Amino acid sequence: MEKQRLNIEGMDCTNCAMTIKKVMEKQGAQDVSVSFTTGEAAFVWDKKDLSPVIESINKLGYHVLERNKEKNAKFFNLKTLLIICSVFTAPLLLHMFAPEDSILNNPYFQLVLSTPVFIIGFIHFGKSAWGSVKVLLPNMDVLIFIGASSAYFYSLIGTFILSGGHHHKYLFFETSASIITLVLLGNWIEHLAVKRTTGAIEELSKLQKVKAKVFNGLLSKEPFTLKNADELKIGDIVLVSEGEQIPIDALISVGECWIDESMISGESVPVLKKVGDQVLGGTLCQQGNVKIKVNRIGKDTTLQQIIQLVKSAQENQPEIQRLGDRVSAIFVPVVLGISLLTFLITYFFTDNGMEVSVMNSIAVLVISCPCAMGLATPTAVMVGVGKAAKQGILIRGGNTIEMLSEVKYMVFDKTGTLTTGEFKIKNIRVFNGASQDLIHNILFSLESHSAHPIAKSICKELKLTSTLLSFQQITEIKGVGITGTFDNKEYEIVAGSQAGEIDVLENDIIIASVKIEDELKSDVAQTMTWLKNKGIEPVLLSGDKKEKCEMLAKEIGISLIYAEQKPDDKLRVIEELSAKGKVAMVGDGINDAPALAKAYVGISLGAATDVAKQSAQVILLNNTSLHQITEVVALCKITLKTIKQNLFWALFYNVLAIPVAAFGFLMPIFAALAMAFSDVIVIGNSLRIKAKTLN
Repeated sequence: MEKQRLNIEGMDCTNCAMTIKKVMEKQGAQDVSVSFTTGEAAFVWDKKDLSPVIESINKLGYHVLERNKEKNAKFFNLKTLLIICSVFTAPLLLHMFAPEDSILNNPYFQLVLSTPVFIIGFIHFGKSAWGSVKVLLPNMDVLIFIGASSAYFYSLIGTFILSGGHHHKYLFFETSASIITLVLLGNWIEHLAVKRTTGAIEELSKLQKVKAKVFNGLLSKEPFTLKNADELKIGDIVLVSEGEQIPIDALISVGECWIDESMISGESVPVLKKVGDQVLGGTLCQQGNVKIKVNRIGKDTTLQQIIQLVKSAQENQPEIQRLGDRVSAIFVPVVLGISLLTFLITYFFTDNGMEVSVMNSIAVLVISCPCAMGLATPTAVMVGVGKAAKQGILIRGGNTIEMLSEVKYMVFDKTGTLTTGEFKIKNIRVFNGASQDLIHNILFSLESHSAHPIAKSICKELKLTSTLLSFQQITEIKGVGITGTFDNKEYEIVAGSQAGEIDVLENDIIIASVKIEDELKSDVAQTMTWLKNKGIEPVLLSGDKKEKCEMLAKEIGISLIYAEQKPDDKLRVIEELSAKGKVAMVGDGINDAPALAKAYVGISLGAATDVAKQSAQVILLNNTSLHQITEVVALCKITLKTIKQNLFWALFYNVLAIPVAAFGFLMPIFAALAMAFSDVIVIGNSLRIKAKTLN
């Protein structure tokens, strides 16, 4: 079933996402994925009415936005709350440097300053904390809420009941306020950083927000009407001038132009587009003026499909992320237990009194940060997948990053994958008095009646130098050749005795032998060398003749060859190789679809058929060279390494920080500061992927 999607407002951390996910699953939603980084929930729902799911999310204190509606610009947003809290917290912190009789040390003055901050924290963190407790999945906000509340109410009781004139022993209003303020600071910085991890989506989305000049017809007073790209309909004629952006996917109906497709395919060289050619929304008309006819709108456009692939990259989690999720799920209850144990041991088994016991237990609550573990994987995945999309590489699901990093064999189809699919005439040998011009004319005239790729390539090459002869009784036998009659003579084009040759016969006598060559893509040999240096064995798997495959393999440096393989044979080869190690399959055609699906990772080329694309986890939009193979492998390895670094930091931080806080070596205020920036360190490490080179 097609997945439903909801935009959700109000998530502060990854544990919020886990809380929402659990509630949705209780309502009966299946295959649920909730992303804190994109603010989106994706799920399968077998009913028409979504209101039960929406209501259950709203009851937690979050807000489901209407479809296509942007988030409201609230006055009391995170930044505003942070400013308000900072104004009240700053004087509270200054009391440590003020004289004892200063108003800053007056308990009632401190109460007045800390109460607005506590109310903000009570509402902001309490909403999320209570929602998570209700579904038995306590999140990070539970720890913050308990820590800040403990300090506030301990100070309140000390002010009015226990102090006995010794207020300074019981006043920790600044601790409560600083915990709330510093965590809000961390949340705000975290939101800014997370927004940068989804920058690729925003940049791609901006390409859709352009105006289109819709042609009104020659008899109209106004030649065109300006419309937004999302208002266009199939069949609309749009005018595109030099230097303008193509607003939507369309076919050229009048004119020709040079198109810069680098923003979608990663290919910097402009492409010449003529009448009947497809142009893509978001690309740039670099030279020329054309009329285009809209043929895809909405979710069917290439750009929208790319955006959706990037957005949904986190729906299929890497196996390594599940480790972080499992730890996060039990982390908060464990920390609550450690905090309580810290209080009991410090109070009953040491010489420290209530004051130190409370502060140590609060420090344990505040220093703990399961959010860092929750952010470790999704932020790295979003940056990695976003960087790939901007370079014309589409990755389906975060699990593909981990899978591709484990590959030991990379299997390549030949025609259209290692080669361009364009065949060139290398040389023509003529016999029995035939002329080169006659052979050109025969080849062009007969092959123009065939749909075979070789025939199309020959016609394309000879179009400007040949004359179309009026052949009669033309017959094509698939896999054998084509025959026709001209000037009372029967001519035939058939496969030659040597690989890569075709023969031209006149009344059953050979009059020419034509050597044809499938052109290699650029960077093929370098790509094979790079893969071998990375410990990945390249494999040639083709339905072509053994002799041709061996020649090609020798040229590009492949030692493992499987030639003359039918689609069923290709499946068997994938199974054999899979028994030795993880296999990636690179292909482009319908006959490759089963092998792409069977392989551990399927890699499809941008010019591939829809069937092949649906069978693949990686789609390479640049079809002129193979450099994107090395880029996607390098990017996946870098991203996986970053995820491991993030998880190590998150676990190491907590393993080190919690005992330090428990033994009283860390004041709650510094614990809050450290906790706030632990998330930022993880996100910052993920953002480093953007700067990595993929050579």
